[in-house]
Amino acid sequence: MRFIASRWRAASKLLALLPALGVFAFASFASTKPRYGGTLRLELLAPSVSLDPRTWRPGSRDFGANERLAALVFDRLVSLDNFGRFTPQLATEWSHEGSFKRWQFVLRGNVRFSDGTLLTANDAANALAPLMPDGLKVSASGSSLIFQSTDSRPDLLELLASGGLFVYRVAPDGSLVGTGAFKQEDSTKNVKAPTPDAGTAQPTAQKLRFTANDSCWAGRPFLNAIEVSYGVPPLRALFDLQVGRAELVELSPDVVRRATQSNTRVWASAPLTIYALRFDDSLPADSSKKLREAFSLSLDRSTMAGVLLQKQAEPAAALLPQWLSGYAFLFKAEMDLERARDLRASLPLSVAGGTSPLRLQSDASGDLARLLAERVAVNARQASLTVQPLSKTTGAAELHLFAWRIESLSAGQELRNIAREQRLEDSKEGNLADPDQRYAWERKILEDRKLMPLVAVPDYVGIGLTVRDWQPSPWGEWRIADVWLEPASLQKNSAPVHAAPTGARP
Repeated sequence: MRFIASRWRAASKLLALLPALGVFAFASFASTKPRYGGTLRLELLAPSVSLDPRTWRPGSRDFGANERLAALVFDRLVSLDNFGRFTPQLATEWSHEGSFKRWQFVLRGNVRFSDGTLLTANDAANALAPLMPDGLKVSASGSSLIFQSTDSRPDLLELLASGGLFVYRVAPDGSLVGTGAFKQEDSTKNVKAPTPDAGTAQPTAQKLRFTANDSCWAGRPFLNAIEVSYGVPPLRALFDLQVGRAELVELSPDVVRRATQSNTRVWASAPLTIYALRFDDSLPADSSKKLREAFSLSLDRSTMAGVLLQKQAEPAAALLPQWLSGYAFLFKAEMDLERARDLRASLPLSVAGGTSPLRLQSDASGDLARLLAERVAVNARQASLTVQPLSKTTGAAELHLFAWRIESLSAGQELRNIAREQRLEDSKEGNLADPDQRYAWERKILEDRKLMPLVAVPDYVGIGLTVRDWQPSPWGEWRIADVWLEPASLQKNSAPVHAAPTGARP
């Protein structure tokens, strides 16, 4: 989007290093310079989307899709690059007191929203105030923003560079206006969930269109427009990519192997979605602890990730992935059927899981959640525990399978969000911005075994051959404003040299 020459020199250096890194380039990756123009067709799996960060639920399945679309229209105060450096966006400089309780951010001057309105500190404060976590307040002071916290917040930059903390302005018609590289073509149109076609079981994919914001403070994006279809079934998305009906598509883990086998370019993020089990408090206290331990020891996470999910996931022993916490490798969750059977034998048969089954409710939708629930029941049976996966939401279940989508680069805030949404007792370990105290609380949660992580799943994206400068972050930011399209006419005689998935694990 900006600094085309320097970006292109950096890309050229990277290309020279690709053979040494063992990454296979595409023969069609031979254009001499970026090109302006074209419409990128993007397909998302999410059944519904929202561009209003105030409505997003932390950890929800749709959070990633919402955040990526919002990043087209809105900006944050700061961003984090792939080298771990915080870089200015709407804020040009920042400072803090020694206690990290008070921060000051100076806003960039002469930034305008896409409707031409000048950005002010009051606009930024009004946008961020309802999005702030408990204990953190924001206010405007001249051309600066002041963040005041009751606790030390050395992680404030991580917090502001991720999640839903975008700056926007509420227009008179109630729509949100941003300062980003694109603007929604019809921002007054309500975004609704797809409805089924008559006589079919498949929902109709809904569409949004975004056009380039020529007055963006960071410069005009390369693309003229982005057409987004959401609610697209996974196999349909892959087919559309392969026949040239889309340039970027979300892929579900179960179709990734098929995509790579058919020479499709695939990118994988770091693990971003954690599938886990939650025990309710409805079981008798005198038996629930042993039961939870027996259940945990029965789980074969390696088979779930390696066989059931065809190596498109990782076994998870922690709530926060290693790339976010830095200490996840310290947690172990190994299968021990003999110990699990002994624990179950020490409990009365009347305890749930004996004569009456443990009812397992899947709070996560989709085939992946269903397969994991069935595998959990099989594992439990090997430890003399009976589990009944429920096909419908009944509200009466002792065990719940849920999916949690990582949203924040602040590990402490993410752990607190998980605990709050899963109805756990809040931390008594002190300030979760401190890694030692955060580790102590997560260890306590895992040892109690009311939450049991199963697998951690990356995001997957299929990439068309015409897409250039695809440089997403490992934590899932797509950075579409930097993408450009090579005309299809130049792709006629080009084919991939090798179909190794870009960014995917071997």
